[in-house]
Amino acid sequence: MAKLLYKLGKWAVDHKKSVFGTTIGILIILAIFAGTLGPKFNEDMSIPGSESVKAMTIINKEFSSGQGSSGAQTQIIFKAPKDKTLTSTSVNTSISKALETIQKNKAVASVAAPSQLKNLTQDQKIGYAVVTFKDQAPDVSDASKDIILDNVKKIRDAGIQAELSGDIDFSKSSSGSTEAIGIIVALIILSITFLSFLVGIMPILTSVFGLGISLLLILLGSRVIDMPSVSLTLAAMLGLAVGIDYSLFILNRFRKQLSEGHSVKEAIAIANGTSGSAVVFAGLTVIIAMVGLCVVNIPFLTIMGLGAALSVFFAVLVAVIFVPAVLAMFGNKLGPDRKNRFLQWVTFSRKRKPNSNSKSNAWGRFVTKRPLLKALLGIAILVVISLPMGHMHLGLPDDSQQPKDSTTRKAYDLFSEAYGEGYHSSLAIVLETTKETAHPKQAVSELQDTLGSLKNVQMVNPAVPNKSGNHYMISVMPKTGPNDTKTNDLVKTIRDKAKSIEKENHVKIMVTGQTAVSIDLTNSLNKAIPLFASIIVGLAFILLVVVFRSILVPLKAVLGFVLSLVASLGFVIFVIQDGHLTQLFGVSATGPILNFLPIFLIGILFGLAMDYEVFLVSRIREEYVHKGNAHKAILAGIKESGGVVTAAALIMISVFVGFMLTPDVMIKSMGMAFTFGVFFDAFIVRMTIVPAVMTLMGDAAWYLPKWLDKILPNFDIEGEAIMREVKGK
Repeated sequence: MAKLLYKLGKWAVDHKKSVFGTTIGILIILAIFAGTLGPKFNEDMSIPGSESVKAMTIINKEFSSGQGSSGAQTQIIFKAPKDKTLTSTSVNTSISKALETIQKNKAVASVAAPSQLKNLTQDQKIGYAVVTFKDQAPDVSDASKDIILDNVKKIRDAGIQAELSGDIDFSKSSSGSTEAIGIIVALIILSITFLSFLVGIMPILTSVFGLGISLLLILLGSRVIDMPSVSLTLAAMLGLAVGIDYSLFILNRFRKQLSEGHSVKEAIAIANGTSGSAVVFAGLTVIIAMVGLCVVNIPFLTIMGLGAALSVFFAVLVAVIFVPAVLAMFGNKLGPDRKNRFLQWVTFSRKRKPNSNSKSNAWGRFVTKRPLLKALLGIAILVVISLPMGHMHLGLPDDSQQPKDSTTRKAYDLFSEAYGEGYHSSLAIVLETTKETAHPKQAVSELQDTLGSLKNVQMVNPAVPNKSGNHYMISVMPKTGPNDTKTNDLVKTIRDKAKSIEKENHVKIMVTGQTAVSIDLTNSLNKAIPLFASIIVGLAFILLVVVFRSILVPLKAVLGFVLSLVASLGFVIFVIQDGHLTQLFGVSATGPILNFLPIFLIGILFGLAMDYEVFLVSRIREEYVHKGNAHKAILAGIKESGGVVTAAALIMISVFVGFMLTPDVMIKSMGMAFTFGVFFDAFIVRMTIVPAVMTLMGDAAWYLPKWLDKILPNFDIEGEAIMREVKGK
């Protein structure tokens, strides 16, 4: 691989203008197509074939009114001013005028006022209207949204509280500003690291090309494949972070080769053959992790994983093809002309006496001195942070976790005030008769009596039959909210009790609703996690054995990842679920942990952890192979690669922090998990526990049975072969 990338680097130098122009051309063409067609995301995050989805399908088919109800719906909830009600003349007039104006919009199929829906509270202070559009939410235009917003403003100007909820997002805020903060911080870190703005901005600019191509392809893909919009965020989050890191590693090696007297072309080729090999292998581990989501067999997760893998794939391509071409265009302008004080600082390097060992730095000596103590201390810290894992509660975020000043959060609170928390967790029970069903009405009556006797049930509506009479639907309102554990217990209880009714009456009973969908999704994910983790960890372990020619080093890498994983999940639970440090991190309200966060964290964090493992340990192995001294190899590896790994981790953290600062709780929780996952893995595991444990292992760390060494292929990611050729010239 190293020789191939070495030749590819030289080719990119010779064809730098063509490579640069082709990349720009591809980006422009994709941008034109994506801008013309536009995205078409599908926010459905359910599991086809699950009980809740089957029940929902029956409801849509058998109980649909057929009057435009298939389009997106928006609820406008009103609260009358003090000393007035919604039936007061002035209040009713303001609301009626606004709803009439909304109805005139050609995109609107129907508008139902509170009086029509008969949903006014007993004191007539609160009620809501329903606006149904002809199209689904992604296809509703901004102009149609603005009509809603303008008329809601008029209602508010009349002194009436009016808030919006439903299928359509009316938020005008964008997370782009917070994501930009992460990029700016990354630029600052790079500029300080290399004492050059030009060198600092280079990895960011080059990574943007790969990220742009992958995101535009995802936007185009949304036109033909059902995918949630969070797929774009995940791909951007991961693609930007690894793109900067991969470009950084090649740029750093290029500068090192220039400092050793190589020509620009030779320095680029060597950097591509050595660091480029590590980049390809590191990217491969992340891609394996993301593609591994296919085994979960949940469509939206598969698409999200493939989208993230696509962004990593183009990050690797840009790093080994486009970056060499850009380096050739700037040449010696990117060369090292000043000492790297920042890398000295982050690795605690100090000026040493002339007779001291130049192959080490202060951090390396600190970690390898009393290594057992350092390893145990690092492990203890991560174990303590991971303790909240014992009471993790998974679910799907709802509007109660939105920012308190958002209209969706205010609408949620108004609905709760008017109808109770259970309004948001309403369940639909579908009873389906069969040929063997002798007394369907008896089965329905028994089911209604059973539902009414349950403790956490606030209200049970009478059963509604479909036209043919072979299906019945019963609406149940719990006393608790959608993410309350009592609501989850209620769904399980209903399903358990339904089994006896099914056997006695020969009917089929299914439960659906937001809580039921969330439970089904969570259960499927929990079942899939062991298989998913086993596949990606197993494949990566095999690849690490091949690369490092060792058994214990890959085993240590995998165990270190487990520590990082449970610690990052524990910290997220500590903040988002348990409610600690909420003001510091801008968490509006506590709630469950996003149910697909653990499985994504496993895939992404494992890939990123292996990145740092490869970049750090490959340098240690290179030194060990040449000198044969395990302790000195660790010191040399930390000195040579530790600073760049540290800077790379800080860059990745700064990118993830940008996403963590967004108001959307789903993106915030993902950003927080990745931020602290990288922090724990890079600084506690890779830079502390790994060298400490390898010091304890000594030469045994590199043990590999001779029979296994003979049959394993040699990837040579350190580029030993090309370095021998270069030195032999």
